[in-house]
Amino acid sequence: MQKILTGNEAIAEAMRQIEPDVVAAYPITPSTKIPEKFSEFVANGEVRTEFVAVESEHSAMSACIGAAAAGARAMTATASQGLALMHEVLVNAGGMRLPIVLANANRALSAPLSIHGDHSDVMLERDSGWIQIFAGSPQEAYDLILQAFPIAEKVRLPVMICFDGFETSHLATNVEILSDATARKFVGQPPKFPNLFDLEKPLTLGGYTSPEYFFEAKRGQFEAFESARKVVTEVGAKFEGINPRDFSGGASYISPIETFETKDAEIILIVLGSAAGAAQVAARNLRKAGKKVGVIRVRTFRPFPTEEILAACGKSKKIGILDRMVPLGSSGGVLFNEINSAFFAAKAKTETANFIYGIGQRQFNPEHATEIFATLAQAKFPKINFVNLRG
Repeated sequence: MQKILTGNEAIAEAMRQIEPDVVAAYPITPSTKIPEKFSEFVANGEVRTEFVAVESEHSAMSACIGAAAAGARAMTATASQGLALMHEVLVNAGGMRLPIVLANANRALSAPLSIHGDHSDVMLERDSGWIQIFAGSPQEAYDLILQAFPIAEKVRLPVMICFDGFETSHLATNVEILSDATARKFVGQPPKFPNLFDLEKPLTLGGYTSPEYFFEAKRGQFEAFESARKVVTEVGAKFEGINPRDFSGGASYISPIETFETKDAEIILIVLGSAAGAAQVAARNLRKAGKKVGVIRVRTFRPFPTEEILAACGKSKKIGILDRMVPLGSSGGVLFNEINSAFFAAKAKTETANFIYGIGQRQFNPEHATEIFATLAQAKFPKINFVNLRG
């Protein structure tokens, strides 16, 4: 069944079908419509979820931690300063290995104040202990929210579904919705976890740990992320198996990346989120002119898909890496440094350049992507470039 939905509405629809035990939220632009729409489902009796309207995003995540520790399925949604305010408790959720699901509408961080989209918020939390998966469209936002709990509960890690503020959160498009019965069967019932509030079997999680044990706990987190690589693709394959849509081609959930015309590409752009669409349009047009170019969209950012990216880049001579955050005092953006690290470890002889784009939702269209391809085609080019910067 198809519905015309924004990215926010698609996420709320998926949440309705999941019917989590607890949703705690403090609305913030541009994710406000998610708790707003979901609260309508609660008020109308369409779900039995306990909706907790809290006084801050810090409290929202704290409530989710308490609920998940008691064995409940817990969810929330936020963006920008809200995600930053959650930071203290985001790392608690990760360290306590609680399978919480968070929808984050990527938005710029102040100051100066911007309510518009970029990736500066989510990049702050890249090592906070959360699986991070980026949706490139309202359809993917819906699909990935449904996949989030099966992933989280399998590996005992929280999952953050990221999507671009306004460009995905407010984009209205056709979204293929599963039947309620099919969606709920796919998500399934949560496994039995220890209840931290069972007074007959008291259990402490996340409490004080001496130096003799803390390191081992963190090693356990590391190993969980390594096992998550396989689980993310397994859940993706299962989702495709119960879905009537065609997932053939480079957009399959079986892979943590989406590839476009990369098999023989001499120049490749690597990007996160919705900007991949503009990059693909540019690549398609250049292909018609005989240029061997391609695009890789990274969907699963944590755990980082190093091997898949290296394989997709093949023998490409030049790679342009697009970051939607400003690298302050660094040699490049986060995605740029991740990719460069992978190439260095693999001893790949590939030229790379960083392209900073879309900050505070500065326009990024196929013409800008075409300019990036043209820059990379030159014999020499700067390592860090700012796209569509005024002045």
